[in-house]
Amino acid sequence: MIKRKLGNNELEVSAVALGCMSFSGFYGPSDKKETFACLDHARNHGIDFLDTAEVYGKGLSEELIGDYQQDRSYTFKIATKGGIVVGGKRGENDNSENGLRKALEGSLKRLKMDSVDLYYIHRRDWSIPIEEVVETLVKFKQEGKIKGFGFSEISPGSLRRAHKVHPVMAVQNEYSLWTRYPELGMIQACKELKVTFVPFSPLGRGIFGEEFPDPSQFGENDFRKNNPRFIQPNFNANCDYIARFREFCNSRGWTTSGTALAWVLDQGDHLIPIPGTRSADHLSHWGNADEIQFSDEDRNQIHRILPPGFAHGDRYSDAQIVGIERYC
Repeated sequence: MIKRKLGNNELEVSAVALGCMSFSGFYGPSDKKETFACLDHARNHGIDFLDTAEVYGKGLSEELIGDYQQDRSYTFKIATKGGIVVGGKRGENDNSENGLRKALEGSLKRLKMDSVDLYYIHRRDWSIPIEEVVETLVKFKQEGKIKGFGFSEISPGSLRRAHKVHPVMAVQNEYSLWTRYPELGMIQACKELKVTFVPFSPLGRGIFGEEFPDPSQFGENDFRKNNPRFIQPNFNANCDYIARFREFCNSRGWTTSGTALAWVLDQGDHLIPIPGTRSADHLSHWGNADEIQFSDEDRNQIHRILPPGFAHGDRYSDAQIVGIERYC
């Protein structure tokens, strides 16, 4: 696995990280055995960077990672997030120093670590200027609790405001072949400021897997159950497009998920995508995505098959998009 830098410093991590939201049952039930097998497989593929959050299973994802590291005597580089009020109503966020300190200390306890490499503000608390939030994060850095900080789902304008106070290590926003809005400013702003851009859901919440998900099998707690892109008639329309992409991948001898992830990596060497899975088998389909090299003809073919804006339906429902900073 090739390495890429986190922010404008010497900290290097695998170019593909592992998103650990599904460890907490976000897309269906999981267990410790399955999680440990997935983390073993990630290591075998050279993945040394994990992305988790306090809110994932109310700390369950962090606990499993902490148990794994203790059991295996192995330490991943870790990014986690705080700022969403655990157990609060949707859109209830707390970016105060006391709130973030409590969240961070809880995360460190569950991870069984003294510090994390990257700490994100998961969602903005609009009552507190982002400059004040950065000042709090700088304190955590000075105290040795974090090596760097970032923000999730913010705008380029907010990034620039934060970066004036102290260099931001990373920004995490959704980005994939069917979610392209970061191309309208965020990817460029990150490159200009030497901030790592971390695409989450780079495989479209499973739509770019080797088989299409079956919405009729989604559990009540599955995020996709009420997501516009997975509801008819949008779902079938999206599958029609992606079926043609799958044919292209097969013609090249590539997996669908590996190709979709390689496309994200191809958008700039300051991108570190975090595909999520709890399955070692699924991880094997994209674990070598960094080895896929595109020709100009490949890029043109992908652009023709999946043009920007092809997706039917918004990436979030009105209820799901609460608290996310929109800029275009």
